[in-house]
Amino acid sequence: MPAERRPAFPPIPRVSGPLAVKVIYPSAKALLSVRDSNFLLGSVGNGDATLTINGNPVRVEPNGAFVAWLPVPPRETPRYDLVAIVGTDTQRLAHPIRYTASSGPLPLEGALLIDPKTVLPASRLAFRDDEAIRVAVVAPANASVVWRSPVGVRLLAANGDSWSVSLPARLLRAETELVVTRGADSVRLPLARVIDPDSLPIVSLGDSVMPVVPDSDRVIHGRLSPGETYKWFLLPRTRLRATGQVPGYTRVRLDQALEVWIASSDAVPLPDDPMTLTRAVATSGRVRASPFGADVVIPLSRPPAYQVEERGSDIILTLYNTEGIGDRTRYPGTEQFVRTVEWTQEASDRVVYTIRLARPAFGYHVIWDRNALVLRVRRPPAIANAARPLNGLRIVVDPGHPPAGATGPTGLYEGDAVLEVGRILHDLLVERGANVLMTRTTRDTVPLGARPIMARRANADALVSIHLNALPDGANPLIAQGTETYFFHPHAEALARAIHVGMLRTMGLPDRGTFTRDLALARQPWMPSILAEGAYIILPDAEAALRTREFQGQYALGLLEGLETYFRSLAP
Repeated sequence: MPAERRPAFPPIPRVSGPLAVKVIYPSAKALLSVRDSNFLLGSVGNGDATLTINGNPVRVEPNGAFVAWLPVPPRETPRYDLVAIVGTDTQRLAHPIRYTASSGPLPLEGALLIDPKTVLPASRLAFRDDEAIRVAVVAPANASVVWRSPVGVRLLAANGDSWSVSLPARLLRAETELVVTRGADSVRLPLARVIDPDSLPIVSLGDSVMPVVPDSDRVIHGRLSPGETYKWFLLPRTRLRATGQVPGYTRVRLDQALEVWIASSDAVPLPDDPMTLTRAVATSGRVRASPFGADVVIPLSRPPAYQVEERGSDIILTLYNTEGIGDRTRYPGTEQFVRTVEWTQEASDRVVYTIRLARPAFGYHVIWDRNALVLRVRRPPAIANAARPLNGLRIVVDPGHPPAGATGPTGLYEGDAVLEVGRILHDLLVERGANVLMTRTTRDTVPLGARPIMARRANADALVSIHLNALPDGANPLIAQGTETYFFHPHAEALARAIHVGMLRTMGLPDRGTFTRDLALARQPWMPSILAEGAYIILPDAEAALRTREFQGQYALGLLEGLETYFRSLAP
């Protein structure tokens, strides 16, 4: 059982051991890309010590931990010099770092230095003639940079030492180059050619041969632009025309009005036979009861690209490059969760289905089964007793990491800390009558992608992923403190908000908000799935608290209270 509910961190315990200066982050010889300031965290082994880093005084906590926000060292001396003193004892540590060529201003004198890794385009691209391509390089601010081609030249504009110009792809079909000049010095930098996307193949998503298994969780992720958040979740073996290419990503056409980007590793080339891209034909659908709600079954001639959107009690299913010819939908006499299924031919190659439900969906799952797309819609679980709302429910508890994860100043690893929180939450849930599945119970690594699949195949009623926060390079940790909660699908919003309120109440940390974010553990659509970032483990007071059973219990209790509040709201 956790300790009595009491917000705020417990006092940091005092440590009076021998000096032992250690930097946890950044690691020795880490490659920094920031230009002005960055943070360090670590410990000196004694809470009575004083500490300076590159001559700057740094606060030492009672347990010897520290977090510092400092200017990055100059290029000439790429290291942090730490000096810890307690009484007559002094310990020094030179902590080396490395810089990317673009992480600081290039010299304005001496030899003309260029960062060749910043040259764009640097590898094969495929774009249509009039699409804009960014041509760029990092070069000294007092140089001049010109793009040269067989048909002319263009001067690049400077923003500090970043030089760029936007050009139509047709001008980059031939061999072109950048010429950087300063005084009598010059450097010539060849640019990668941009090919015509008409030469790209038809592709099959994920696989071109293997059949799609009906209960598979394999999807291909589509996004509006390379590196952006996922918006489409496409079935394997969907066939599409490739229309663009950048390193790591291929653009594909869903229909005449929409193109999206997928990972190039998911784009399997096919023979260029136009018949493979004929429109899918959707015939009359039907609704059938399922153990968890209802299935909307749409017979189709081949797997189409699709999108699912939630709008209140409606689900909007869009099928791309598809023609609808059905004129009716069959409903079973006993099924009342799905009220109606309406469809329109929104464009000649796009069909939109509106599935109207008796109440908002609790979750959904899309499968391809025997030449039909099946949208499996889930109704909320029946809550018989509002006093024990978790009784009989399946809850998946995911202690986040490993792999990856953050580490606190004295070496507490995120994966270890949240495992203890998860174990406490497990016991609390069992006491409330829930059936609990832990994605891991040991320190062994569990693949990230396997965790939401475990929850879906267990038909969980909720997935709660437990994490601790950190910051990226260049962010100031001295102003970061508090609790955050994440969800992705609209049907998970209420659970996320309830859990967030529960954590704020039991841990008493600043409210940093509830967010939508495309995270693997929040992306599972079959049940409300959320990811909790209870505290910042990189801060000494939070890390010290997370070593205690008391604060681990407060974190777990906040998650429990949120789950109970949410499921109680579903009771009649």
